[in-house]
Amino acid sequence: MRLLLVRHGESLGNAAQRIQGLSDEPLTELGRAQARALAQRLRNGYEIRAIYASPLSRARETAEIIAAPLTLAVNGEDRLREYDCGAVTGLCWEEVQSQYPEIARRWAEDSWRVPIPGEEGVDVFQGRVLAAMDDIVGRHGEDDTIGVVAHGGTLSAFLAGLLEMDLRKRQPWVFDNASLSIVALGGARPRIVLLNDTCHLHSVQEKDNL
Repeated sequence: MRLLLVRHGESLGNAAQRIQGLSDEPLTELGRAQARALAQRLRNGYEIRAIYASPLSRARETAEIIAAPLTLAVNGEDRLREYDCGAVTGLCWEEVQSQYPEIARRWAEDSWRVPIPGEEGVDVFQGRVLAAMDDIVGRHGEDDTIGVVAHGGTLSAFLAGLLEMDLRKRQPWVFDNASLSIVALGGARPRIVLLNDTCHLHSVQEKDNL
């Protein structure tokens, strides 16, 4: 089985450099263009059996753009939503510094070990993400190709769990907007075939710079 892991296109929160978490930010026009470019790549190169997505607008709309030319429905999966960042949700860095100066100070030292009021908790977060992915994998055959459209935090939690890495430590990867990563399941161990690939976005970036 191949899992096509997609981070959503650029959202209004991304463009404003806000901490999004569970805030329901829609895509920007650039984000929609990124999603269309990825849809073109996936339509020409992959036989996708099903697409699953976080219910948050930025992921759901990205998935719908990808699914349309494939004539697939988007299966919503609530457990794929982003990490609940608690009190800092929706804030930009300057607002965090102003409203939560102690968090900002400690974040600058080690952002992965700073408790935030009202946050979800790493263990709870990763537990729901892994449970969702287990259920998705269990619904399909071993030769299927499945698309999963979610968030950077969600995809990182899944990969860290798959590779038995500590999610509390800084991970050696990032997920850019509208990036494609591929995980192959089966055999002795899972394999990361592709990680954070954005080659399909070159034409979008060139047009944006004109």
